[in-house]
Amino acid sequence: MFDHAGQPGDATAGEAPAAPAVRVLVVDDHEDIRVPLATYLGRCGLQVATAGSAAAMHAQLAANPFDLVVLDIMLPDASGLDLCRAIGGALGLPVILLTARATLGDRVAGLQTGADDYVVKPFEPSELLARIHAVLRRQARTVLPAARSSCLLFDGWTFDVARRELRDRAGQDVPLSEVEFQLLLVLVQHANEVLSRDRLLDLTQRGEQSVFDRSIDKQISRLRQKLEADPRKPALIKTAWGNGYIFVANVSAQA
Repeated sequence: MFDHAGQPGDATAGEAPAAPAVRVLVVDDHEDIRVPLATYLGRCGLQVATAGSAAAMHAQLAANPFDLVVLDIMLPDASGLDLCRAIGGALGLPVILLTARATLGDRVAGLQTGADDYVVKPFEPSELLARIHAVLRRQARTVLPAARSSCLLFDGWTFDVARRELRDRAGQDVPLSEVEFQLLLVLVQHANEVLSRDRLLDLTQRGEQSVFDRSIDKQISRLRQKLEADPRKPALIKTAWGNGYIFVANVSAQA
């Protein structure tokens, strides 16, 4: 178990190693947590780099590619919540927050910044490893390869995933809430495929506790108000009666 004292627990006997290609950046200002955790994850097959500050984190991200960031909320030179929002928005990298703050409000605040999961100190390193794999599996199911570096084009609209921006046919910005962004991302990535309400809920959840309104119908209605010329007669987000919804459009990636 890792806490502020930085004492590592034993690795689970017979634990399967992670795929060597997984690259993780561990950001924590406590060396007695950061170093043993990096050692443990490395023994489990991950490629691990570390940073003890926001400045060091930015240097690592600029110099090396990563698949995921484990980020302490309390850093000496920046707010972990602000950093989480920046990492997700600019780089599209999944983030697992690591913190001693355990209240429900703190957890919700972390998830609302775009974090993919939230681990409270003290923690078992084997649990963090499992959460890393779970986040990467979810991302592999929901993120298009082109979505990290390209704009997605459909029916005259431009959806810049990296910048989290949507522009209409006239080039005007259309603001999206976090919920609307995640829902639209799933829809364009599964264009011309019928998605049930349960499937949409599964694909738009981030982390253990979803911060999304559980009413998919309400969120679809709000998104139609922004996308459809006549929301009462939708041409893009159509209802598949008895089955869910289908996004009817040809989607392409613009480098």
